[in-house]
Amino acid sequence: MVEESSGTDRANQLARKILTFSRDSLLVNLRFLDAAIHQLKLEQSEDEELDTIAIDGQHLFYNSWYVLNTYKQQKETISRDYLHVIFHGLFQHLFVNKLVHQGCWDLACDIAVENAINSLEIQSLTTPRQGKQTHVITKLKDTLHLMTAEKIYRYYLDKNFSDNDLAVIRRDFYADNHTLWYQPPEKQPSPGVDGEGSTNGDGDPDQKLRAGRGSGRPLSTQELIELWKQIGERAQVDIETASRKWGNVSGGLHQGLNQLNREKYNYATFLKRFSVLGEAMQINDDEFDLIFYTYGLKLYQNMPLIEPLEYKEVKRIKEFVIAIDTSGSVAGKTVQAFMQKTYNILKQTESFFSKINLHIVQCDAQIQQDTKITNAEEFDRLLQSMQLFGFGGTDFRPVFTYVDQLIENREFENLKGLIYFTDGYGTYPTKKPNYDTAFVFLDEDYVETPDVPPWAIKLVLSTDDVMERGDN
Repeated sequence: MVEESSGTDRANQLARKILTFSRDSLLVNLRFLDAAIHQLKLEQSEDEELDTIAIDGQHLFYNSWYVLNTYKQQKETISRDYLHVIFHGLFQHLFVNKLVHQGCWDLACDIAVENAINSLEIQSLTTPRQGKQTHVITKLKDTLHLMTAEKIYRYYLDKNFSDNDLAVIRRDFYADNHTLWYQPPEKQPSPGVDGEGSTNGDGDPDQKLRAGRGSGRPLSTQELIELWKQIGERAQVDIETASRKWGNVSGGLHQGLNQLNREKYNYATFLKRFSVLGEAMQINDDEFDLIFYTYGLKLYQNMPLIEPLEYKEVKRIKEFVIAIDTSGSVAGKTVQAFMQKTYNILKQTESFFSKINLHIVQCDAQIQQDTKITNAEEFDRLLQSMQLFGFGGTDFRPVFTYVDQLIENREFENLKGLIYFTDGYGTYPTKKPNYDTAFVFLDEDYVETPDVPPWAIKLVLSTDDVMERGDN
């Protein structure tokens, strides 16, 4: 028994040295990931069901015998697995909606991080499984614009694969156990006394980040989310500045961080910036004098002295233009979904006046159609019979020329803004119009669009927000 215990202790010590060596090797190559690499404290797991490694956002739990056997067979695999779990943290994969399809999400996250590792092109991280991944990754890249876990998850969820099919695909991408992601905090393993504990903060230059992992106490899910968000933002800034050379080859990593860290917008809230003051038919409680009302009821025997105002001055949307890019590169189903989303907001009386002046302009390289909408019912009828015209090249300038003509012809009293739904690839006008302009992109189409003029608003909407999908 003593010899067995001694052998286990020796295995734990060797496994820890191997993981520490792998961590240091990653730091040599990827200095911009120093905060992320130091965030996870090494903890030997006593869970017999953990056959590889796993993270909870604060610790990296490992099976000692797995580490030893894997390192003996191919030492590069341990470094790759270590970076694999770090990328899970950077992309915040472990902070998952418990209603998500677990098989799809596990596969999507593993594919996303393995693709990011492959894009780094580091020789010391090359393993046989990388070659086995080529077919799957190539097929996904031909379909998806962005190789994020969210996009890959939606792809496989729509395919309706069986759990067994998903597991087969995942074999070539598997590195860590994701069980901890789906467990409530109270059921997650506690760090052992032999771990790096609360004192290992050396080498981390950021005191704020070090405080998050050096307190010795379990962090809440919200604290971990905020901590990894800071780490991800710091890594992205470093890639774009001091470690700029990695920006050219780390497409999967840079794109993933860019998507994760960009500011998220709510379309309904954004539309409110085009609102104007006007009168709406509703009881105005703010200007209603309750004292005179009750005094009249008392003085004239239940006859009020004054009545509440039946109109109120409010800020709502009254006039604006929606321009739709109908070039061949814009998918019809996303245009339909965007219009449906706008209609759903239009039906909300707190956003729009009952009578509006909305022009829906279709344009590729020239104006194809202009439909005027004055109320929600007309918008509804348009959606039922809407057809897209064009599918040629892309030129944004004709829309602005056309709208300027409408203003000259007094079609608008006070046009507040124009929203241009597009994939972003086309010829932009050089002169700022006399109304606010927003170019709207879907996140699945948007990577970088440097040609958007500085006077225009660049709005990137979530696909799930536009498509009315919230199950991820």
